[in-house]
Amino acid sequence: MVSSEGLSAPLSLPQVAARQYGVTKPISTAGPTEVDILRTLELEKFLVDAGLYETKEGVAKREEVLRRIEQIVKDWVKQLTRLRGYTDQMVEDANARIFTFGSYRLGVHGPGADIDTLCVGPSYVNREEDFFFVLHNILAEMEEVTELQPVPDAHVPVMKFKFDGISIDLLYASISLLVVPEDLDISDVSLLYNIDEPTVRSLNGCRVADQILKLVPNVEHFCTTLRCLKFWAKRRGVYSNVTGFLGGVNWALLVARVCQLYPNAVPSMLVSRFFRVYTQWRWPNPVMLCPIEEDELGFSVWDPRRYPRDRTHHMPIITPAYPCMNSSYNVSQSTLRVMVEQFCYGNKTCEEVELNRAQWCALFEPYMFFESYKNYLQVDIIAADVDDLRAWKGWVESRLRQLTLMIERDTLGMLQCHPCPHEYVDTNKECAHCAFFMGLQRKQGEKVQGQQFDIRGTVDGFRHSINMYMFWKPGMEIHVSHVRRRQLPPYVYPDGCKRPRQSRVMVQQQADDGEACGSGSSERHLKRKDLDGVEVNQDTPPQKWQSTSPLPHGSVSPVIINHKAGSASPEPSDKGFSMEVVESNKITLSGEMEPGYASNSSTITNVSSKGSCDDAGFGSVAGSCEGNTRSVEGSSVGSNNPGYLLGDVCEADSEALSDSGCVNGNLRKKVNAALGMVGTKFQRGITQNK
Repeated sequence: MVSSEGLSAPLSLPQVAARQYGVTKPISTAGPTEVDILRTLELEKFLVDAGLYETKEGVAKREEVLRRIEQIVKDWVKQLTRLRGYTDQMVEDANARIFTFGSYRLGVHGPGADIDTLCVGPSYVNREEDFFFVLHNILAEMEEVTELQPVPDAHVPVMKFKFDGISIDLLYASISLLVVPEDLDISDVSLLYNIDEPTVRSLNGCRVADQILKLVPNVEHFCTTLRCLKFWAKRRGVYSNVTGFLGGVNWALLVARVCQLYPNAVPSMLVSRFFRVYTQWRWPNPVMLCPIEEDELGFSVWDPRRYPRDRTHHMPIITPAYPCMNSSYNVSQSTLRVMVEQFCYGNKTCEEVELNRAQWCALFEPYMFFESYKNYLQVDIIAADVDDLRAWKGWVESRLRQLTLMIERDTLGMLQCHPCPHEYVDTNKECAHCAFFMGLQRKQGEKVQGQQFDIRGTVDGFRHSINMYMFWKPGMEIHVSHVRRRQLPPYVYPDGCKRPRQSRVMVQQQADDGEACGSGSSERHLKRKDLDGVEVNQDTPPQKWQSTSPLPHGSVSPVIINHKAGSASPEPSDKGFSMEVVESNKITLSGEMEPGYASNSSTITNVSSKGSCDDAGFGSVAGSCEGNTRSVEGSSVGSNNPGYLLGDVCEADSEALSDSGCVNGNLRKKVNAALGMVGTKFQRGITQNK
């Protein structure tokens, strides 16, 4: 299961020096000390005790399920071949292959995790009819198959189901071959000839997973580190691609890049370096494992010089297989802010672990989402039965990210949203139900002079997009409520009741502990006088927005956010926002910033997506991590040195970097000057390309 073999005998320096992993030289080729090895064993023991590893019986069951699914798709293709009048020899040769990707392919899946699978079939078996209808009907008639849910309109079309209790996400790709060979090489670029983009995206899951395993120095150390950080991301509420955070492949790429930068490090070192690196990474500079390659096939690759849309990406994490794409295009300004805060929290905790002031369990403390904000949006999703709810919830959840983006757009980024990736269920309701929540706060550090944000039209647009669901059924409804923290329903708390408030002394101590890093984690948001600058009038009950089904003609979503600024006051006020009923069906959120409002909560105020690269490399993100005592400085560390971004300016300086973060002052000035020159040239290039 977990072995310590190899920990005491890391790769020797000559072995690593023979090959450079990634697009820049490593930050450090130092191997582990005895203390690092001991910490790694402690970390692995913690992961085992947390139940993150599959049992032998579970592994065997998954392998059996995959064998049965492969036999099903082989029989399905042979059946279609026969029905379409092909010769007996063609029927005999007809074939389909099952490939895995995601956490299962990377070897980091745990109990209960789904298996991402890809079915590759011949050119005459299509996705629209043969896969989503014929194969769907075959699966629907099988006793082993439950919770069957086709999603043909997804960015990557998928069929979700459980087979003998194992969750399966099944994709389909029809390649330009009449017969699919048993020894098909999924990494072969020739498979991409004469296929559409949905098929390319379906194939790329497997191709990316294979490339990641080829581009890391030590697969075992990579897997342990990735397993650890996926668990951390789930505990801290930043693991969800659909809500605008990062999914499995994004975390895998981030971890793989750190493995390249520290090729001889063991997992305990890699976890610590992970937070140190990404706390200081200057987004939107891309994370890449290898150079972006063009090909004669003509598929578009991520290139902010050529495609204006690519310049709007906030946190580019580029896939290593052709065609190279940004795997994290879902990230918004608000979710990036949350993730950087959590990186700072992780960095601070790892420093405490390295100083023997904390244990590994401290890193995985859950994020107290419902104690971090004063105002929330509550999205209740209701359906007639469990099957309808599954389909309806999937549609609404896929649109929640759009609500975040629309609020950011319509308030010019002044109202920040923090979507919670977890769903909550009220078991007391008679109908099938689940709910999602979104924390709201005004942008920290900005003084707004009497500016009003009316998001009624924003919510109307969101409701309109929800109403476009093609498979709507009676009973499918969505209600959006504005609730304050003290009015949150009891089912959002683990034991069904609200956590008791901590004393002001304990809260102040926790806030002081987080001050150095500027983290916005829950440990710093427990004061009664909250740092959000948002408060709701206690005398006003929560108001329900109208359901989208049925939607009365001409109805208006009644939400107005109003900000005002005043003169100075010694401490944050508890009156940040107040909610008042303006009309019978309208809710107004009006806010007034008390004099001298000084927020202790740090946010990113300078993240931009203009395509400029004068910020390339590492540097502290403004206001986010001022207390980090161990920094990674220099230009070659964070730039990835893509040719079109920085040229070769920084590569020669990477040897001057030390793992402790010390760098000669003159060298730093030269590097910064070089970065400024390159950034200016890159900006001119973008202007010319426009």
